[in-house]
Amino acid sequence: MTFWIVTSFMALAVCLLIAMVLLRARSLGEPAAAYDLKVYRQQLRELDKDLARGVINKNDAERTQTEISRRILAADVQLQNHQSSLAQPRRVTALMATLVTVLIVGGSLGLYVQLGVHGYGDMPLADRIEQAQERATDRPSQAQAEAGAPPKPEQPVEDSYLQLVEQLRQTAGERVDDAQGQALLVQHEANLGNFVAAYQAKQNYIRIMSGDIEALDHTEAAELMIMAAGGYVSLEAETELRRALELDNGNGPARYYWGVMLGQIGRPDMAYQIWSETLQAGPADALWIAGIQAQIAEMAYRAGVDHTPITPETGSEEPLSGPTPEEMNSAQDMSPEDRQEMIRGMVSNLAERLANDGGTAQEWARLIVALSVLNEDDRARSIHSEALQNFAEDPAAMALITSAAQQAGILQ
Repeated sequence: MTFWIVTSFMALAVCLLIAMVLLRARSLGEPAAAYDLKVYRQQLRELDKDLARGVINKNDAERTQTEISRRILAADVQLQNHQSSLAQPRRVTALMATLVTVLIVGGSLGLYVQLGVHGYGDMPLADRIEQAQERATDRPSQAQAEAGAPPKPEQPVEDSYLQLVEQLRQTAGERVDDAQGQALLVQHEANLGNFVAAYQAKQNYIRIMSGDIEALDHTEAAELMIMAAGGYVSLEAETELRRALELDNGNGPARYYWGVMLGQIGRPDMAYQIWSETLQAGPADALWIAGIQAQIAEMAYRAGVDHTPITPETGSEEPLSGPTPEEMNSAQDMSPEDRQEMIRGMVSNLAERLANDGGTAQEWARLIVALSVLNEDDRARSIHSEALQNFAEDPAAMALITSAAQQAGILQ
């Protein structure tokens, strides 16, 4: 009730001030006739004094008095006409003041109905923290979040790739204690957008490894759960993030998602703090740094913090061998000849190393894509065939290589 009393008085005070300004504005300044009347009346008083002192004779005094009286009557007529001409505008002004009052009071009430929360009490900081703690422990589970997540669009996938993934599923299902099979299943289920199956396979991998894992494993499990829930961080995902941070408190992806979770439960102040620390630590080219930079300003606004852009520490994540997409993009500033020469050099180095020493399926897949960038489709097809022969006994690797060939557009 106090809120309504205070706001009502404030609104009425503002309306009263505006009305007074509007009404008084119509009476500012006097017409010339009013000034003339004052002068003529003063002249009459001076004329009476002169007649009493004998400075002027009676006849001259009467003639002068008649002339002054005539001027007084004319000035009075002008003054009356001026006042009558203000009668209508004054009423219009009063009406305008009333409309302004109604607009301010009614508009404020309408905005409150749309944006405010009727009956919602004051929220001291202690109460907000308490409510955040309640939301942290009493919020939808992973299964509930998945059920309410929007459906994911279907991805165009080649039948051959689906068959390879299905074969991998069968193999992983038969070898329930094969950690490598579960790790491969995680990757390819995620490629297909099956995030529920992906994080379940990741949890199986963690179980099989019996604690011989890194912080990144828990972070990947949490990330897949978050993606399956449409960006929501459930208690189950929070548990995985907590385990990751216990193993490595500086784990960038875990710190990023921990900040997301804090923002969701109503603690943007803590989210901003952990994000700002993570930004300062860098490295500047890490994926999670870009995610934080895109959202930290809004988080600072919610936390009531005056945000100043933070420059991450220089450094980079350890790159995979061979030409990366980032290296390909960095060549855009070169001349066409230099750019092609640089790319060809990197591709040649990778191809020579794979031919002599071999490499991972991911490196073979990268080589296929790089050759397609150079428009060497025939060579890319040859590398694709060679890679399939090298990994004929590894369904997951074959699936990855086939996916790269599809991306390169060399499959018929």
